[in-house]
Amino acid sequence: QVQLVESGGGLVQAGGSLRLSCVVSGRTFSRYAMGWFRQAPGKEREFVAAISWSGGTTYYADSVKGRFTISRDNAKNTVYLQMNSLKPEDTAVYYCAAGGLRIASKSGSTYDYWGPGTQVTVSS
Repeated sequence: QVQLVESGGGLVQAGGSLRLSCVVSGRTFSRYAMGWFRQAPGKEREFVAAISWSGGTTYYADSVKGRFTISRDNAKNTVYLQMNSLKPEDTAVYYCAAGGLRIASKSGSTYDYWGPGTQVTVSS
């Protein structure tokens, strides 16, 4: 059974930075493409960033492009989301997801496993 656990969320002022981590256990990490999604109160879950199994392909939502960076360390079974220049509208619960297709995808339906989420709050 695959388990994902996010960490690194918290409260930060606008303009600040956070780095989220997601550790995957239970299966060979390199089999999976990884994605980050977020959900703000009263809103639907939205795509943030994705990375292929090798790390060679990445995608970003337009709203975070240039500010967020997704990366992975297959030796540590970990995917990261470096978030810089944070804005109040980035406030949400952030979820990491693992997909069996190995290719990066913006669609949540292509991911098989999800973590419980970590709260990110950006104050103005």
